[in-house]
Amino acid sequence: MTSKKNDEDYGFETRMIHAGSQPEPITGARQTPIFQSTAYAFHDSDHAASLFNLQTFGFIYTRLNNPTVAVLEERIANLEDGRGTTCTASGHAAQQLALFTLMEPGDSFISSSRLYGGSITQFGKTFKKFNWNCDFVDIDDPTAIRKAIKPTTKAIFVESLANPGGSVCDLETVAAIAEEAEVPLIVDNTMATPYLCRPFEWGASLITHSTTKFLSGNGTSMGGAVVDSGKFDWARNDKFGALTAPEAAYHGLIFYETFGDMAFTMHAHAVGLRDLGATLAPMNAFQTLLGIETLSLRMERHCANALAVAEYLETHEGVEWVSYAGLPSSQYRALADKYMPKGAGSVFSFGLKGGYEAGLKLVESVNLFSHLANLGDTRSLILHPASTTHRQLTEEQRENAGAGNNVIRLSIGLETVADLIADLEAGLQAASKA
Repeated sequence: MTSKKNDEDYGFETRMIHAGSQPEPITGARQTPIFQSTAYAFHDSDHAASLFNLQTFGFIYTRLNNPTVAVLEERIANLEDGRGTTCTASGHAAQQLALFTLMEPGDSFISSSRLYGGSITQFGKTFKKFNWNCDFVDIDDPTAIRKAIKPTTKAIFVESLANPGGSVCDLETVAAIAEEAEVPLIVDNTMATPYLCRPFEWGASLITHSTTKFLSGNGTSMGGAVVDSGKFDWARNDKFGALTAPEAAYHGLIFYETFGDMAFTMHAHAVGLRDLGATLAPMNAFQTLLGIETLSLRMERHCANALAVAEYLETHEGVEWVSYAGLPSSQYRALADKYMPKGAGSVFSFGLKGGYEAGLKLVESVNLFSHLANLGDTRSLILHPASTTHRQLTEEQRENAGAGNNVIRLSIGLETVADLIADLEAGLQAASKA
């Protein structure tokens, strides 16, 4: 995007279409091409050496970087007002990559207990194999967060809008606690997207995304992203040696000293993607770029439909409660107004009278809603978390995560809202007989 103005002077909608891209210089192709190549030719030996020594920017091998993926990385960084982005093969890969740069064996991090079930399993079980330890806390309780901080704590992780419970994190408060502890706040902004929520404005240091969800928006393309604000001082203490100590693989180069506010992003590519290999495929990057071009339009419709469905469910005799931050009755309404003034998203949960069996019957009885484990699609989706995404957790963990036996999660799509309500009505009638 070129102009006499700075990129940040453009509106969000302009940037979601143009940021990071230019007409392809050889053919003039206006849409970003799919660079389906594993490797890239060097100009000469000196050029090759300078690329491998991180002395110049360019493309070496698609595990490290790719021209199509690079456009997506720049676009996401632009939309989040970040300094740089590293795209990955999935949202889980993004979470691993974000922590990989920060953690050493024996280190710990603090996480909200209100998370996607797969993240709870990744943090609480799989990461233990690396000797990374996660302390889960009630993120609504600042005292509990402070009590969990210890010398080995390297980060605090939250979801801006929690999956599946729909609770809103008080980002400013948690960011202040992270600042006191001199550790970065990592915010998963998947459910809100940069259109609804701006974590860096409230003190976050890193943002993660499952681009599979709303950024792609069409249920076709797996992907993830880690966005760096460029504002965290990695040298403020001795916790983050990967960025502040000499890197032997690059002849003693010190990332923070050499790259400054791009240090995290450079390390995530040059070391993280190099060694973990969780690389985003060029085709998936292309599909995600197409999705982002309509992000604001889709999110407006998502939010409007979700509010209408939530209002309908709140008055239904077969429903015990509805957890949607956009409702006046929600305990998170004030936080939603503060952090997500354009809408409270389209994913929320509700409690079904009849418990576990009624939940199973409902998801089997709807027609328009698709019963599957995804969210952020143009299509409306329904899930019973206790029997699917959160089934590996204990009952206590499920309750803490907002995924109890009677919980139904909805991801409201772009269909005619009256059709969605009619479909739910038929399903709720069937569930009441379970």
